[in-house]
Order: sequence, then structure tokens, then C-alpha cells
Amino acid sequence: MTALQQQGQAAKAAAFVLSTAGTAKKNAALEAIAQALEARMPEVLTANQQDLDSAQTNGMRPAMLDRLRLNETRIAGIVDGIRQVITLPDPIGKVDKMETRPNGLIIGRRRVPLGVIAIIFEARPNVTADAAALCLKSGNVCILRGGKEAFRSNSALVSIMRDALKSAGLPADCISLVQNTSRETANELMHLDGCVDVLIPRGGAGLIRTVAKEASVPVIRTGEGVCHIYVDAEASLDMAADILFNAKCSRPSVCNAVECVLIHEDVAAAFLEKAVPLLDRHNVELRCDEPSLSLLGERGVLASESDWDAEYDDYILAVRIVKSAAEAIDFINAHGTGHSESIITRNYFTAQHFLDAVDAAAVYVNASTRFTDGGEFGLGAEIGISTQKMHARGPMGLEELTSCKYVIYGEGQVR
Repeated sequence: MTALQQQGQAAKAAAFVLSTAGTAKKNAALEAIAQALEARMPEVLTANQQDLDSAQTNGMRPAMLDRLRLNETRIAGIVDGIRQVITLPDPIGKVDKMETRPNGLIIGRRRVPLGVIAIIFEARPNVTADAAALCLKSGNVCILRGGKEAFRSNSALVSIMRDALKSAGLPADCISLVQNTSRETANELMHLDGCVDVLIPRGGAGLIRTVAKEASVPVIRTGEGVCHIYVDAEASLDMAADILFNAKCSRPSVCNAVECVLIHEDVAAAFLEKAVPLLDRHNVELRCDEPSLSLLGERGVLASESDWDAEYDDYILAVRIVKSAAEAIDFINAHGTGHSESIITRNYFTAQHFLDAVDAAAVYVNASTRFTDGGEFGLGAEIGISTQKMHARGPMGLEELTSCKYVIYGEGQVR
């Protein structure tokens, strides 16, 4: 038996205990985790600095370094997110419906944990704590497999959380970290049938597509973020420029950052005149179609066909001019990944048509795509942003980490 198989079996045993732990015990464990992370913050920061030093030596891009970096403010945010999860209603045991059949049977549908959730993710150590907290509150055990770039950070976080679980009277194996970050181990985790109930990949498009293609356990796809902003002919251009700047530059390495702006031809010149000076603050590279390049000149470069499907995770923006809202909608539905899309317009009817016609998990009117986030949506932390249509779509909070079972009460009925 391999080390990962042993880890999977330990997780399965812990899942049985956690599924019946009750809300009070789970909340006590979450508070113990929050307090432990506060008390042992220096351990996490030291480990994270070692990861950052190695990543810089290996030439990691600045935007990806930002994903990896922890500081006191970000850890405080993680702790705050855990405490928000404590305040959220526990979905486990909730009865969605209860009805009495003509034969007298009373049939109800009750929320239950998914079981053991494996999560494969890249250089984002905040995912370690966020995912663990949501899984714990929803009665699920998690097996975490982070990238090698964040291994020291993840190890410190998981060690602290496992100690806190034991102090709260729950099995430490409710949260565990895969110790080998090789591709072979990731592949083994994808095929850990009988132990893993659901696998969730969080990371770039390549990781997500590989997991979805290769895994034999059920997969929930998350995080592919080719997001668009469409600036309509009736947009407030100052508002549009501010929104684009926020959506591209506030944190370009995350999946809800915008990657492509579509601009109605009637306002293209005026909008670019307002937006480009803002984008210049971060030297955003503009990859343009021919009409927008003719307006931008040397400030832009000609886009290749692959740019319309690119998730840059960097200070790079694709720019395209369209003739109508209908053309923008068709382009988004052809090139988007179903994550987050936004229209900037003062026309109510155009906005409503955009909301109806765009096929994505989150569709905005006059707001930044950066709001697609569990905390911003009132879900506490989130396990990921689901871009598929079955079971869960959009930010995945507690409710999305449950399944259901039917419970039936009878008085001797036979069929």
C-alpha cells in the first residue's frame, strides 16, 4: 500500500467521525484553528519567506509571486474568513423538503457531506486554510495537494490546523497534506477511487483540463478565468475605465481578473483615451485587434489568434473593438470560460439582454469581475469558482459542498 493510499484510508475513517460531529464541535474546532493561526503566525511567515526566496531564485513571475506571498494582513484575512465560516449556518442535516405520500410514507431529503474532498492547487497557500475551513464546517474531510512552490507554507499551515483539530477533540486526519508534490503523486490522487469522493482542481487552465481529462474520481472544474468586460456604446466611460483598471490591475494573477476588453466602435477612441493612462500605471501590455491597434499605435501590439482565449494571470490585456452588443455577447460565449463577465452600460434593456444571453457563472452590470469571490458573495471563504453547470456553479460555499440523502419514515408499509 502506498503512502497516499494510507492517507486516503485515514481520511475515510476521519470522515465517518466528522460527519456526525455536530455544529458545536465543528465550530469549536474552527475557532481553535483561528486562534492557533494567530498565535503561530511567525511560523507561517518564516516558511512562506523560504518559499518566496526559492521561487524568486527560480525566476517565478511577479504576478505568481503575489499569489504565493503571505503577510500579516493576509493571514489576518484568512483568520477572519475562518471566523466568518463559524457564523454561517451549518447545511448538514438541513431538510430541503418533506412530504407525505398517499401510502403514508413520509419522505424527506436531507443535506449530508460529500465525504472526502481532494483538492489539487498551485502556488496559493491561502487556499490551504480556506478550503480546510469550508470542508470542516460542511462535515467533509480534505486531502490537500499544493504545488511544490508553496510546500513549506502549506506544511506549516496544515501542521498548525492538525494540532488545533486534536485539541478540539476531532481526528487530525480531517485535514491532511500530500507530502510528495511530484506529478506521479498528483496522478495517483486522481485515481484514488474508494477513498476520494470528489476532486477539485484549483489553478491554471492547464492543471484543470489535465485533471478533468485524467481523473477517474468525480471532478468539479473550477477557476478557468478568461473574463471579459464589454464597454457599450451607452457606457459611462469614466466608470468603465475605473472598472477595467480594477478588474485588470488590482490583482492580475487571480481567476476573476479580466483578460479581454471589448469596446463598442462608437466609443472606442474616447474610452481608450481615458483607460490607457490608468493601465499605464502598471505598464499593462495591450494585445490588440487591427481596429484598436490603429487607435493605439505603438502603445499596443497586434494580437495573435491565441490571445482571444488566453488566461494571462499577468499585466497583459487583450483589446478588441466590436460593432454591437450582440457581437460582444457572441464573442464572449465563444471565447469565455464561463467564469465572470461584465457589461458597462446605462441602457437598461441592453444590460438585461446581456444578463440573459451571456453564459457564465457570474454576470455583472456596471461592476468589476473581481467581486466573484465567496467572501464578497456572503459565503465566507470559498472552495473555488465552479465553471461547470452540474451541482455547483460560481463561488462554492458550504451548500455546494453537500449532497443529499433521502430519509423515509414508515409504519409497516410494504410494496
